[in-house]
Amino acid sequence: MTPVGNWSYPTAIKFGAGRIRELPAACEAAGMKRPLLVTDRGLASLPITAQTLDIMDEAGLGRTMFAEVDPNPNEVNLEAGVAAYREGGHDGVIAFGGGSGLDLGKMVAFMAGQTRPVWDFEDIGDWWTRAEADAIAPIVAVPTTAGTGSEVGRASVITNSQTHVKKIIFHPKVLPSVVICDPELTVGMPQPITAGTGLDAFAHCVEAFSSPHYHPMSQGIALEGMRLVKDYLPRAYADGNDLEARAHMMSAAFMGATAFQKGLGAIHAMSHPVGAVFHTHHGTTNAVCMPAVLRFNAPMIAEKFDKAAAYLGIEGGFAGFQAFVDGFNDGLGIPKGLSALGVTEEAVPGLVEGAIIDPSCGGNPVELTRENLTVLFHEAL
Repeated sequence: MTPVGNWSYPTAIKFGAGRIRELPAACEAAGMKRPLLVTDRGLASLPITAQTLDIMDEAGLGRTMFAEVDPNPNEVNLEAGVAAYREGGHDGVIAFGGGSGLDLGKMVAFMAGQTRPVWDFEDIGDWWTRAEADAIAPIVAVPTTAGTGSEVGRASVITNSQTHVKKIIFHPKVLPSVVICDPELTVGMPQPITAGTGLDAFAHCVEAFSSPHYHPMSQGIALEGMRLVKDYLPRAYADGNDLEARAHMMSAAFMGATAFQKGLGAIHAMSHPVGAVFHTHHGTTNAVCMPAVLRFNAPMIAEKFDKAAAYLGIEGGFAGFQAFVDGFNDGLGIPKGLSALGVTEEAVPGLVEGAIIDPSCGGNPVELTRENLTVLFHEAL
């Protein structure tokens, strides 16, 4: 039996196999009559996308799709998406896909009614208040992977194509009105994407749990999210048709994104510039960086993970957890270092500069500096 539920934290979530059929009702609830489905190029021609467009069409919602979205979406993709939205006279966005489709879709809905450039809304201080809140279009999110958790996030990551720096764009109204989590949509994911996205969810939970900030709700969610990934990612990886495992991984994904309201850390601070410069898969990059970051943060998190390890059924406390992570990565085909992803020693100084300004730095339990980030990048190579 796969789980089924209706939840309203942090937003309305329709969870369960086959619930993509409820997309028209979700659009109606969000006030959409002419939605634009935004997804990435890889998903555009797949059967799950055709099925979704058919469901929209049969309900009188049309079948308009925008799919010019790169794996690390940038402002060029965004400008094209906003143009398609305006030209089509749309009144909302269905953000459909993995992190790239979800992030870009949310930003199309956000920027369609704005007059300022997107970089004016970076997640710095109260910059989000610059936006015309009433001009933000409604969003329904439909994840097709189990990792990023962007479907329950109030922000998107957009890469500046000129500077190769990833920027977090935030606004409370970017949180989708309704989320449809249908594990049947993830059944076709190949093993490398299953592993990379699943380990992205794991990294979110690990970093939220490690963060020194106070948020006991997020702390509990992060712990249970780690357990779900530990127990079910190997099953989803071994058998892509294991619907129960796929369902629990979808839960872990949005749990991780909910938990990291508490903060992220060095894993993401490192991963963001690596992805922007070398176009690596975000979740896989997180997984590669995790062992080095765990060693670096050990003085501040070991006691916390001694307790977590017992709950997770891992012997040996924090040391056992570290050994588990190494074995987990190996079993899921994750490369041993950033050099295997194409990262070079010559690039380290630039990556350090990108990492030190990343907002994720603020949630790391050990203060990050250019000096210790340089050491971390060399260890992660």
